[in-house]
Amino acid sequence: MKTLIVHAHPEPESLNGSLKDLAVSTLEAAGHEVRVSDLYAMRWKAVVDAEDYGSHASSPLRVALDSGRAFEAGALTEDVRAEQEKLLWADTIIFQFPLWWYSMPAILKGWVDRVFTYRFAYGVGEHSDTRYGERFGEGTLAGRRALLSVTVGGPDSHYSARGINGPIDDLLFPIHHGVLYYPGIEVLPPFVLHAVDRLGVEEYPAVAEAWRERLLTLESTEPIAFRRQNFGDYEIPSLRLKEGLEPAGRTGFGLHVRG
Repeated sequence: MKTLIVHAHPEPESLNGSLKDLAVSTLEAAGHEVRVSDLYAMRWKAVVDAEDYGSHASSPLRVALDSGRAFEAGALTEDVRAEQEKLLWADTIIFQFPLWWYSMPAILKGWVDRVFTYRFAYGVGEHSDTRYGERFGEGTLAGRRALLSVTVGGPDSHYSARGINGPIDDLLFPIHHGVLYYPGIEVLPPFVLHAVDRLGVEEYPAVAEAWRERLLTLESTEPIAFRRQNFGDYEIPSLRLKEGLEPAGRTGFGLHVRG
């Protein structure tokens, strides 16, 4: 297994840093290849601008079209091209980050914004009366699997079905479905640690063991059963789920998961 770890935390000695290091050592000890993109250590540029596209940047800037032209010409900046190559190399991607303001840290969102360019992560495939591009189960990154390893400050009750913050699966849906599944990546159930601000040193060994177990079962874990776009569940071109396919009582994001 070839694993890319994309890590987003500013403190190397944080819990996130420890989990990233443990993932590297555990996977390498099991015979897997590992590469790490430590975004803070890399001083990753987190904003999209015309510099990303060089002579392919238009005025006014059109991010989607300009990024696509630069990608097809091999003219994206070296840092972006390197990350795209890592994604194509990997068969498994782990994203290690804290949940900040109900989402990923800005530096990680900036990594997505700059690396997932038009004609690479989206805007690919046939657009016709029967297909709406290759996405949501198809696309450039199809055949790969991803896992979010997320630390959360609040207790799990705050992120339950009736919790004030909303279910953690709903909060992660835009990342799982909109960022990862969109370009074809199969998404594994997340590894979530709650109440980490109250986590004592004596509790870390149990956390580490649970993390090792998840890491060593990555290849056998079933992905979240998101519905594929072009395989009959959705009307085209409206992309509305067909009537009668929704499980009884299920609404919202859950409609887009089979079973």
